[in-house]
Amino acid sequence: MTAGTANSGTPSPGPLPGLNGPILDATEAPYAFPTHKLKRRQTDPSKTPLVLVACGSFSPITFLHLRMFEMASDFVRFNTDFEVCGGYLSPVSDAYKKVGLAPGHHRVNMCSRAVENSAWLMVDPYETLNRDANGQPQYVPTAKVLQHFDHEINEVLGGIESPDGQMKKARIALLAGADLVMSMSEPGLWAPKDLDTILGSYGAFIIERSGTDIDQALESLRQYEHNIWVINQVIQNDISSTKVRLFLKKDLSVRYLIPDPVVDYIDEHGLFSEGNPYKSRPATPAATPGPSSQKPAKG
Repeated sequence: MTAGTANSGTPSPGPLPGLNGPILDATEAPYAFPTHKLKRRQTDPSKTPLVLVACGSFSPITFLHLRMFEMASDFVRFNTDFEVCGGYLSPVSDAYKKVGLAPGHHRVNMCSRAVENSAWLMVDPYETLNRDANGQPQYVPTAKVLQHFDHEINEVLGGIESPDGQMKKARIALLAGADLVMSMSEPGLWAPKDLDTILGSYGAFIIERSGTDIDQALESLRQYEHNIWVINQVIQNDISSTKVRLFLKKDLSVRYLIPDPVVDYIDEHGLFSEGNPYKSRPATPAATPGPSSQKPAKG
């Protein structure tokens, strides 16, 4: 499971009904799938275009979240028949209701600031904008998120152009930490249909994390071994959003744990401090804090 080829796996399913685009409330701008950093024409015609998607809370985003993409990119170049053409952060819906989850628009904005200077990383607000028939935030399972990317890139855009001018279907794959694999291995936590879509149709690049027995977790996922790539962390990094929030609640510095633009955003909007789950410090007059079923872990 440490390496694979681009042509393994089954064909990707199409988008599910009702998930081709989010239902927006009147206060939000119309949704547009971000493509401004997507590599529309690949370099190596012998390889299969690959788009990496990381689904998570990102409350707040940390350097580990960003580093995961760089580790995956290096791994892909040296160990697979893929060519990375784009990377996306997909912040989870407010309906996820995880402890310490800041409002979706704040998480999207923090992620956007974090990848501002990246040449290939983008933020898709799709999950945070999904609404049910009553206009309330609607949870989007990871399987459907991947189908959304498949639809936007391979159907709407027509795929990625090869050097000879032919359009090729991009492989969409999940990028996640080892804790996600641990949850996938727990009986009953993930629907079999979702697992089959994520790991059978698309595949996952998994970053090892200290303290997790990934080999044991993968034992129960052997049927998908051709679609799981495990990436070792040469330099261990255990920064987590949970630890960052703890620092902020204690009014401790988080500089160099998360990108500076994200630190500035947290201070500007008073997020994550003690006494308010979304605040880091008492709000200044200029600050404008946002509005204030168990699901599988999204990171």
